[in-house]
Amino acid sequence: MPIIILHTEIRAPIDRVFDLSRSIDLHKLSAQHTAEEAIAGRTEGLIEKGEWVQFRARHFGIRQTLTTRITEMHAPHFFSDEMVQGIFQRFRHAHHFTVRESATLMKDEFDYTAPMGWLGRIADRLFLEAYMRRFLEIRNQEIKQIAESDRWRQLLPDTDV
Repeated sequence: MPIIILHTEIRAPIDRVFDLSRSIDLHKLSAQHTAEEAIAGRTEGLIEKGEWVQFRARHFGIRQTLTTRITEMHAPHFFSDEMVQGIFQRFRHAHHFTVRESATLMKDEFDYTAPMGWLGRIADRLFLEAYMRRFLEIRNQEIKQIAESDRWRQLLPDTDV
C-alpha cells in the first residue's frame, strides 16, 4: 500500500490553486496524454463535496473507467477524493493547501492499493508507483503553469482569485 507524497509550490493565491485543483476541465487538460474524458457525474466545472465524476481513459494500452467521489472538503485548505469504482483495489487522494509567504504550497497524498493481489504488488514495484507519481506530477505542473499565468481566467471565469 504505497503512499505517494508530492509538494508543489505555486506562486498564486490559495483560493485559485484550490479551485484549479478541483476543476474537472483542468484535470482533462492535464490528462490529455491518456485521452481522459469525464463521461458521467460532474463532467465540467468545479467539483464539490459529495459529488462524483467518472473518467474514461487509456492507461497501459487498456481503456479503463474510474469513478471518484469528493468525500471531504474544507475550502480552501483541504479536499479528498476516493475511488468508488475502478481498477485499483482502493485509493484516497488527499489535497492539502497552505499559504507560504507569497505562494501556495500544495501537498498531495495519494494512498492506494494496486489491483490483483500479489501480481498487483509486483506491478506496483516494477512500474505502477512510478507511473502514478508521474501522472500526478504532470497534473501538478499543469495546475502550477495555469495558476501562475492568466490562463486560470479561462477555467475560473466566474471568480476573481
